Amino acid sequence: MQLAGVIIWTAQIEAMAAFYREVLGLPVHSVRPHFVAFDLPGGIRLSVGLHSAVHGPAVEPVRVTVNLGVDSIHATAATLAARGVAFVRPPEQEHWGGWVASFRDPDGNLLQLLEQPRR
Repeated sequence: MQLAGVIIWTAQIEAMAAFYREVLGLPVHSVRPHFVAFDLPGGIRLSVGLHSAVHGPAVEPVRVTVNLGVDSIHATAATLAARGVAFVRPPEQEHWGGWVASFRDPDGNLLQLLEQPRR
């Protein structure tokens, strides 16, 4: 098996779609009235969609964390900060050699930039 995609269900599709499209700069794959899919490298899709069972912000926003792989965490974090992203954890190197920086989307879901260690 391999990861084919991730769907983040929400009650506020416009704000979430704008965040992933405009702030994170993810390329749009498709748009429907209640669902927006974004392309990630490797044919993976990250999508946001309206769901009747989702109301308000994420209740446990750290239960699932989406890691977005980047080549330069410091450059990407600076770009996102300039676009208004407030990091809850600035770029820090992990004990295993990689770098991580954490922030939240409009629903409060935890996202992380992840730079793998150089080999």
